[in-house]
Amino acid sequence: MRKTPYGEFTAFMAVAEQRNFTQAAKQIGISTATLSQTIRSLEERLGVRLLNRTTRSVAPTEAGEMLLTRLKPVMEDYEAAIDSINQFRDRPAGLLRLTVAPPAIYSVIAPRIGEFTALYPDIRLEVSVEATNVDIVANQFDAGIRLEGRIDRDMIAVRVSDKFRMAIAASPGYLAAHGTPATPDDLQNHNCIRMRLSNGAILPWRLRGNGKAIEPRVSGSLIANDVDLIVAAALDNVGIVYGPSEYTAQYIAEGRLVLLLESWTPVAGSWFLYYPSRRQTPAALQALIDFFRIDKKPAAQAEKKISRSA
Repeated sequence: MRKTPYGEFTAFMAVAEQRNFTQAAKQIGISTATLSQTIRSLEERLGVRLLNRTTRSVAPTEAGEMLLTRLKPVMEDYEAAIDSINQFRDRPAGLLRLTVAPPAIYSVIAPRIGEFTALYPDIRLEVSVEATNVDIVANQFDAGIRLEGRIDRDMIAVRVSDKFRMAIAASPGYLAAHGTPATPDDLQNHNCIRMRLSNGAILPWRLRGNGKAIEPRVSGSLIANDVDLIVAAALDNVGIVYGPSEYTAQYIAEGRLVLLLESWTPVAGSWFLYYPSRRQTPAALQALIDFFRIDKKPAAQAEKKISRSA
């Protein structure tokens, strides 16, 4: 019986989809040198070049494209077949790879990760914290957690958090030196620390209160694309910060930050766990979905298809 080169095919698919040896090596957890040797061995055994390589790019050859097209459904069926035997186990098992937006780590994953791993000790989690949207299919993630409006089209989404609030806060030291804003208009006279989003835009300060929604113009000496940095700057008396309340709640409780304009702070949204529509959801992924979902209705009622692009 011919030995199935599963590892070689997995390596080839990773490179062909990533178009980059370094990224593909990180994805499957091996060194770039080992990956390169694996691809060479596969090409030598098949007697055909599968990838065109230059110093700047990698792309499948015509033969490589044909092999990739034929391999993808076969490998998916193979993984589904392996997962199907989980029904004969006492507990779901296997590796789950998740891509999670940074704030959701604080509000969704961290508070319950211990409970989940105790309940499902045979499930291994690999969590990648990503501020930018990631193609979970191309990057071989099983699922992701994002705001509903940031989820790619044609995904199944399940709500995994209550609605969270944004917070406006500053340190007592900054307020002592510059005064406390009493209305949104007062923000124009303050140093406001702003957040650069993954799409290049600056996060708008959207406020709602007194029966109306407003978006005051703010400016300041610092713009960053990292929430931890802008909160650290606020703690260091740089200015006023606007961001998810999960990042400021602890410091507000400790008195190191002061919550501002509370009556104007809007509800921002909920976190959703999303995954590709499949004929069969792996048992480990289904266990994760059922554990974290807020709505405990049957899956057919609680899940919804995202039909628009974010």
